[in-house]
Amino acid sequence: MKKKAALPAMQVTGQVAIVTGSGRGLGKAIALALAEAGAHVVVTDLPGQLEDAQATADAVQEIGRQALAVPLDVTSLQSIQRMVQKARQRFSQIDILVNNAGINIRKMALEVTEPDWDQVLDVNLKGVFFCSQAVAREMVQRQAGKIINIASQYGVIGDEQRAAYCASKAGVVNLTRVLAIEWAPYHINVNAVGPTYVLTPLTEKLFADRKYRRETLRRIPLGRLGKPEDVAGAVVFLASPAADMITGHTLLVDGGWTAW
Repeated sequence: MKKKAALPAMQVTGQVAIVTGSGRGLGKAIALALAEAGAHVVVTDLPGQLEDAQATADAVQEIGRQALAVPLDVTSLQSIQRMVQKARQRFSQIDILVNNAGINIRKMALEVTEPDWDQVLDVNLKGVFFCSQAVAREMVQRQAGKIINIASQYGVIGDEQRAAYCASKAGVVNLTRVLAIEWAPYHINVNAVGPTYVLTPLTEKLFADRKYRRETLRRIPLGRLGKPEDVAGAVVFLASPAADMITGHTLLVDGGWTAW
C-alpha cells in the first residue's frame, strides 16, 4: 500500500484554470505556473489582444497541457458569460479562477475624472465580482473550486495618485472575504494575493526612472522588486490542496512593504 504523503502537494494536476488578462506580464506568468503544476488553462485577454492570449496558450501547450485562448472584456457581462460557456464546452469543468485583469490610472485625487474612476472600478472590482459569480455558479454545482483574486498591497495601504486604484483593490480584499463566507458551504475557497510592484514589460518604463526605482526599493525591506514568479507561486499555492484550509485571506507578496 502506498504511504500517504506527509504534506499536501502543490499540484493541480488535471484541473482546469481560467486566468483573466493572461496574454502578457503577470497573467501570463500565472497561466504558465499553473500549467507547470498540472492544470489545463483557459487564457483570456481583450478582443484586440487575442494574439497575446494565443501566444500564452501556445506556451501552455508546449509545457504539455491543453489550452484555450478566449477574448474577454471583464467589464461586459455578456463577454464573461461567453467566455465561461466556451471554457465549459472545451473542458466540461472549471476548477480554478484567477481574477488577474486590472488597470491603474495614476492621477492626484483632485484630477480624477468620472470616466477615470468608472474605468478603474469597472475593471478592477466589477470585473472581479462578475467573473467570480459566473464561474462560481459552475463550481456550486460541482461542490468544489478555488478562486484567487489578484489584489495589491494597495488594498491594505494608501498612496498618492491612486485614489481609484486603492479603492478598487481594497474592495477586492473585502469582496474576497464576503465570497469566502458565502461560498464556503459549497467547498469553494476564495482568496486573494496582494503583490507589491512587480517588474513586467508594462512597468519597465516606470522603473527606468532611477529616482523612482530607488525610492520604491527604499520602501521594500527585502530590497528588490517583485518578479512575476513570486506572485505566480503564491497563486499556485492557493489553488493547490496545500491551501484547502485557507479561505477569505489576502496573501501579501510585498517584500515586507506593509510591515513598516
